[in-house]
Amino acid sequence: MAAGVELGFAAAAAGPGGAWRLRSACFPSKVGGRPAWLGEAGLPGPAALRCGRCQQPCAFLLQLYAPLPDRPDAFHRTLFVFACRGAACYRLPGPRGPLCVFRNQLPRRNDTYPAEPPPEEPPPGLAAAAPPLRLRSGAALCRVCGCLGPRVCGSCRRAAYCGPQHQALDWRRGHRRSCGKHAAGDDSADAIPEHNEFLFPEYEILIEPEEPEFPADSSVDPDDEQGAVDTSKDPKEQGELGATGSAGEAYQSLDEETLEAMAKRETEEDKIFQMFKERVAAEPEQIIRYCRGGEGPIWVSSENIPDEKDIPNCSCGAKRIFEFQIMPQLLNHLQVDSLGESIDWGTLVVYTCADNCGEGNEYLEEFIWKQDFSAGSI
Repeated sequence: MAAGVELGFAAAAAGPGGAWRLRSACFPSKVGGRPAWLGEAGLPGPAALRCGRCQQPCAFLLQLYAPLPDRPDAFHRTLFVFACRGAACYRLPGPRGPLCVFRNQLPRRNDTYPAEPPPEEPPPGLAAAAPPLRLRSGAALCRVCGCLGPRVCGSCRRAAYCGPQHQALDWRRGHRRSCGKHAAGDDSADAIPEHNEFLFPEYEILIEPEEPEFPADSSVDPDDEQGAVDTSKDPKEQGELGATGSAGEAYQSLDEETLEAMAKRETEEDKIFQMFKERVAAEPEQIIRYCRGGEGPIWVSSENIPDEKDIPNCSCGAKRIFEFQIMPQLLNHLQVDSLGESIDWGTLVVYTCADNCGEGNEYLEEFIWKQDFSAGSI
């Protein structure tokens, strides 16, 4: 990716055959559906893709193709994000929990893809757009989620699954009717539907540079006294402090120092959220902000911003640096709204190894942080 901040936007794949651009051979950036795996070795297994809270399988959320031009070993490089479908698992902010992220990279010359760029025209027929049942290496993929499928149907011994939950789901969705038909010569029995209720809706992610309408450093230091508004001259704050009734009595029970601290915090909160809104106003549909090692994330709140000590070093010992953030606008595309509790976040921030380690081309877990909107900004 280019220098500076780049923005990602969700776009439907054009035409009935447009899904071919979202398969592995085209090195896509995309939301939802099944993952378009990059390397075929060392894929994360079912245990690595379970929610850290409810222990159910996580669904593929998105992948971002982010090669490093100055690194021959990362000529191809993709980041994969997975998310739990359980809304209750998103109640707490902070690290991992219902989310996980993995990085994979390959040199230009590898055993999986040709050295030439992928074709710009669709392949003949639409077969190339069908979800794969297994990788070219022979590894079977789960019929439901597209992740590694070490479990097979006990009857036909052909259908693969990541675990019993998805085996049961596929059985209800129709495998009970097609199981064993392949032996009778029905080659269509192995076909799987493009979509199911476990998967998020699928979109292509289009990348564009952010127009330089704002200064490069938009971060706010909550400890910067000069950056905070003088609350002693804020009419709104004075009005609130002069309130009568139960609220006024509560304020009267607090000393002046505590009141000043509360007023300052509320002002800082408003300022950070306002800067967030101003920054995204020019492109309100952005779902990704990418800037590896450069400008940091834009936060939605002064609460729950990670300190350096909160971001663990990579397993190789190197520090992790900011690479990209997932914006709340993505939720509008995921069809997760419900009358009760829904999947929600303010922003998801991904940090990756500063040294970009990984000589063995395996999938390496990186770090993701969830920040929620503050109650006052919703």
